[in-house]
Amino acid sequence: MHFPVAIIGAGPSGSLLAHILHLRGIECIVLEAKSRSYVEGRIRAGVLEQGTVDLLVRAGVGERLLAERMVHNGIIAGYKGEQHFMDFEDLADGKTISVYGQSEITKDLLAQLEADKQNVLYEAEVTGVEDINGEKVRVLYMHEGKQLELTADYVAGCDGYHGASRKAMPEDVLQVHEMIYPFGWLGIMADARPSKEVALFSHHKNGFALASMRSPSVVRLYLQCALDEDLDEWPDDRIWDELDLRLGANPTWKLTRGPVTQKDVTPLRSFFAEPMQHGRLFLAGDAAHIVPPTGAKGLNSAVADISVLSAALIDFYKKGDETLLKQYSDVALRRNWQTQRFSWSNTTMFHVFPGSTSFQLRMQEAQVHQMVTYRSAGKVYAENHVGLPIEYGPDI
Repeated sequence: MHFPVAIIGAGPSGSLLAHILHLRGIECIVLEAKSRSYVEGRIRAGVLEQGTVDLLVRAGVGERLLAERMVHNGIIAGYKGEQHFMDFEDLADGKTISVYGQSEITKDLLAQLEADKQNVLYEAEVTGVEDINGEKVRVLYMHEGKQLELTADYVAGCDGYHGASRKAMPEDVLQVHEMIYPFGWLGIMADARPSKEVALFSHHKNGFALASMRSPSVVRLYLQCALDEDLDEWPDDRIWDELDLRLGANPTWKLTRGPVTQKDVTPLRSFFAEPMQHGRLFLAGDAAHIVPPTGAKGLNSAVADISVLSAALIDFYKKGDETLLKQYSDVALRRNWQTQRFSWSNTTMFHVFPGSTSFQLRMQEAQVHQMVTYRSAGKVYAENHVGLPIEYGPDI
């Protein structure tokens, strides 16, 4: 089998790329290692930048998103027991962020691919991507116990950090940059009403804390913890008490508590690889970059990649113009460097690092103070939080 474009991975980035290409009549195939139910069931954060929402709506897959999302016009930054609202609508020229589960986006996209009778092959694990510098790329995969092969003009690697696509990049070409943070997040999901209308990020001497939500009746809350934290030592009441302490509970305000339905520890890392293309292979999303969740940029960065890559492929197949296709990595990395910087900066500002001195803690407080006090600093933060501009978008 030969296809113009082969897409590895049916998560949000791969399925969005397939859908956009279909809108312009460009045939592709999606190879996904897991089952559809597994892909749709993966729980991930769902904080969407303005640009992510706009692209999904333009692509015709945003109807349920617009109907069910929770629109947030800012965040609350906490430190020294105080809480400061940052008005993104004011600071970022009317832009907002939306809360809508990543699993719901995946469901919407995969349902659209099915309705359009797109080529999506589940439980098809890619084992190799070869001849990326040739006229046709060879994609080797296992399906129903058989080793199979297809070819494509171009391959989009949207298969995550552990996928096969990045491994196909020559070692003497690929450069990797990584930081492993010396702490994790103890996270809980609970059936409770959100205590604030927007997310609350808090710096505390005991460590970072975050109160966010998934819906009007489900909250997601986090505590900075050790990487090897023993969950057995954290009964629900202890978690709620520590959250109240770090988030700045007072006689007039405390978290609304409810049954805890999920509890886990998540490590934090910053990672990106460059270039994001070589020959006829292109990387997008987690295959090329991972950010700590403090800035909620993972999904949004992937969508930004797809915006540029889909525009480049449409330019080539519909106009015969390879200009953007050849520039994809440079364009995508320009934004990703800044996204990495924001996520790293947000993480280092709010978290307490092991061995921190009193001077370092005071400097972190000074950073938060500057952000919530001076409009120029708050504006830069807000513009990064709602999402930096995406240089290119598909003609759809």
